[in-house]
Amino acid sequence: MKVRLAYGESGLVIEADPARTTVVEPVHHEAAGDPVAVLRRALREPVAGPPLRERVRRGQTVAISACDGTRPQPRELMIPAVLAELDGVIDLDDVVVLVATGTHRGNSDAELRQMFGDEVVDSVRIVNHDGRDRDQLAWLGVHGDGVPVWLNRQWVDADVKITTGFVEPHFFAGFSGGPKLVAPGLAGLDTVLVLHDAARIGDPRATWGVIDGNPVHDDVRAIADATGVTFALDVVLNRDKDIVAAFGGDLLPMHAAACATAKRIAMQPVEAPFDVVVTTNSGFPLDQNLYQSVKGMSAAHQIVRPGGTIICAAECRDGFPDHGDYRSVLVSAASPQGLLDQIARSAETTPDQWQVQIQARIQATSRVVMHTGFLTDSELHAVHLEQTADVTASVAESLAAAGPDARLCILPEGPQTIPYLTGG
Repeated sequence: MKVRLAYGESGLVIEADPARTTVVEPVHHEAAGDPVAVLRRALREPVAGPPLRERVRRGQTVAISACDGTRPQPRELMIPAVLAELDGVIDLDDVVVLVATGTHRGNSDAELRQMFGDEVVDSVRIVNHDGRDRDQLAWLGVHGDGVPVWLNRQWVDADVKITTGFVEPHFFAGFSGGPKLVAPGLAGLDTVLVLHDAARIGDPRATWGVIDGNPVHDDVRAIADATGVTFALDVVLNRDKDIVAAFGGDLLPMHAAACATAKRIAMQPVEAPFDVVVTTNSGFPLDQNLYQSVKGMSAAHQIVRPGGTIICAAECRDGFPDHGDYRSVLVSAASPQGLLDQIARSAETTPDQWQVQIQARIQATSRVVMHTGFLTDSELHAVHLEQTADVTASVAESLAAAGPDARLCILPEGPQTIPYLTGG
C-alpha cells in the first residue's frame, strides 16, 4: 500500500506491506459552528466555579495571559470574547494583555496585529513578557519541588488574573495550556531553567499526555496554584487549528477537562510496541529544521520497542539550524549516552540542551534514521544519526533485520497525533 507522509510542502509517498503495517493519523474533528458562542458559553458556564463576570468588580485591574506567536492559539477570537464579557465592569485602560513568551523573543507590532487583530492592539495595552529583564519580575518565593519563582510583575500586581491558551499534547510537559500560561509563560529565566532542568526533563514521566506524576507539570501546577489565577480559558483545536471545544473556570479542574478532550482528539492508543516506526514532523513549516523534528522522533519513541528503528522524514531546509547552541551541543560528546551524562553534570541547562537531552534519550535506546533534503550524511553522522535516501527501502531492510514477525507503524502527520501504549 502507498502512504503519503507530510514532508516539506510537497509530501513524500512510501510503500508498505499492509499485513505488517499500522497507520496512526489524525481523525478529522469538525470545528465549532459558532466559535464565538462556544467561547461565550465557556466564560458563562464554567467547568468549576462562578462565571467570569461574577469574579470581577468595578475598579479592578486585569492581566490576561496569552500565547506568543509560536503557538496557534486563536487569540483574535479568545481575547475579544474575554473583553466583551468584562464590558461595563472593567475599563479597558485597566487591562493589560501579557504575551507569555517564556524564553522566546517578543513579538513585533506587525506580529501582534496578526495575532490579536488591529482592534485589540489599538484598544488594549499589550506587553511582551521578558523573562531575562529583572525589572519586569517579582519574587514570589520557592514553590513545588524547590523551584525559585519569579513572575511578571504586571501579572502579580493585577487584581484579576486570566489565562487564555489552547491544550494539546506536549512532548515533555504532558499537555500545553492551563498553568503553563503562568509558568513558564510569564516566569523569569531562573524559574524556567529549574522547571526544565536535566532531572525533570530526563524523568520518563516527563512525556506526551502525562500530567500527574510528571515532575515538570507537577511544578508548573504548583506555581500557578500557589500564586493565583482568577479565571482560566482554554480551547482544543482540530488539525486545521479551528476551535472544537472551549473550557473555562477554576484553573486546575478546567485544564483537566480540556486535557481529557485533547487526549481523545490528538492521541491514539496502540496495544504493543513496534519494531519500526516511520514518523514526520508534520511537513512545512514544522519540519524546517532538525531541532523541531525532535518532536516527530519523540512521538515515534512512545511506541517503538527498545532497540527498534525510528525513521524520521523531515525536510530540514533550515538545517540544524545554525543559530543557537543546539548543533554544538550535539557534537560535543561521542555518543547519545555521553550527551546525557554531560548534561546531567551541568550546573544548569539551556533551552538548546533541553532539546538535545530529549533527542539523546531517544537515540540512546533506538536507532534513528533521518530522511532530509538539506542535511548531508556526514552532518547527520556527526550528531549520531543515520540518513536514508529511500524510506521505503530502509523500512524493508529494518523489518527484515527484526525478523519475520516484525511490525511497522507509520505516523504520516508525525506529532499531530500522538500514539501511546495500552498494553505490553
